Amino acid sequence: MDTRPALAPGPLDAIDLADPLLHAHHDLGPLWRRLRTEAPVHWQPETARGAGFWVVTGHADVVSVLNDSETFTSEQGNVLDTLLAGGDSAAGRMLAVTDGRPHKALRSALLKPFSPRSLDVVVESVRRGTRRLVEEAVERGTVDFAADVAAHIPLAAICDLLGVPAADRQHIIDLTSKALSSADGIPDEEATWSSRNGLLLYFSELASSRVKKPYDDVVSLLVTKEINGRPLTHEEIVFNCYSIIMGGHETTRFAMVGGLQALMDRPDQWKALKSGQVDMASAVEEVLRWTTPALHSGRTATQDVFFGDQFVEEGDVVTTWLASANRDERVFDRPDDFDLARTPNKHLSFAHGSHFCLGAFLARAELTALLESLRDLVAVAEPAGPSQYVYSNFLSGFSALPVTLSPESSADSADRAGLLQGSEHG
Repeated sequence: MDTRPALAPGPLDAIDLADPLLHAHHDLGPLWRRLRTEAPVHWQPETARGAGFWVVTGHADVVSVLNDSETFTSEQGNVLDTLLAGGDSAAGRMLAVTDGRPHKALRSALLKPFSPRSLDVVVESVRRGTRRLVEEAVERGTVDFAADVAAHIPLAAICDLLGVPAADRQHIIDLTSKALSSADGIPDEEATWSSRNGLLLYFSELASSRVKKPYDDVVSLLVTKEINGRPLTHEEIVFNCYSIIMGGHETTRFAMVGGLQALMDRPDQWKALKSGQVDMASAVEEVLRWTTPALHSGRTATQDVFFGDQFVEEGDVVTTWLASANRDERVFDRPDDFDLARTPNKHLSFAHGSHFCLGAFLARAELTALLESLRDLVAVAEPAGPSQYVYSNFLSGFSALPVTLSPESSADSADRAGLLQGSEHG
């Protein structure tokens, strides 16, 4: 359960959704419900952090914005802090902040390495690596699940795709964990700037090495690929490597950690997972909905437009809050219940429309591997100390989750295998 206190009732205009402390210290579920009911398209006034912006919270409205890249463009940025700072320097050159024909061409080039068929080898490696990490965690007994297990699973897969050497991966973890959030208070601008630039420098050097000697990896693909009849510039290659590593690591990591926390809080759902009463695919989708690792997706209005009952002006920042849309009672039955058997589950954790997450298949495979390993190897998971929420207005989850994992006995494992076999053939 969420141990953070609910935000005290007060004027909506006084709430600053750009404040990382607000998200780290409060359960915003009641606030999202209030916004969906009272002000589904809400204007947050200017604060010390920057200009005002629109806050869109209902599922249908969020989908509408994300589906309309002509009216609501990503080309100024898609993260609130970047938008408030005046725009994204990678706009028009990085897939996540590109629209129209250039976006379609670049996305088409990247679809193949992220397709299910191309990822067969990577997914099998993910299964083996995840099982090994969970086995090691069970042997140790007490671990920080966020740092010792979850941080390594998505990173290994993305680094395999990008061709990042094993010796460099802890360095990449250190940089990605500080680029969009902080584990111990309001993110320091200098620290986040340094981490982002560290990642860009790393991939600049990696891309330069691939020009001289290409391998079978995504960086080499970007180096050798032509888009609309021209090769990608060095900056375009580096920006897209940065986007892939950030999109593929942090969000999946937070989904994994939040998923285990939810299972520890709800013994009935842990039992359902262990016994095979729930389909693994539906369990993965519910973990994604429940955790919603990316809180929002930002856009900029390209023209004056009436949206809902509000007049949105050209140039206004429009933020769609996925965390709220994924709890919309008009779409989800019992939205505040964690139910691994939930179906249908039209969550927006991978966004929607032309910017639907490129790595969705891989993220689902990683979560599947983790849930299967927990089911097979862990009898009981229990908190072993206080958890720590990440400080960010963009990412949501636990930066630390100390747990004690008790091993599954041979007899219990055999009984569970029998139950699963019966459920598969029944």
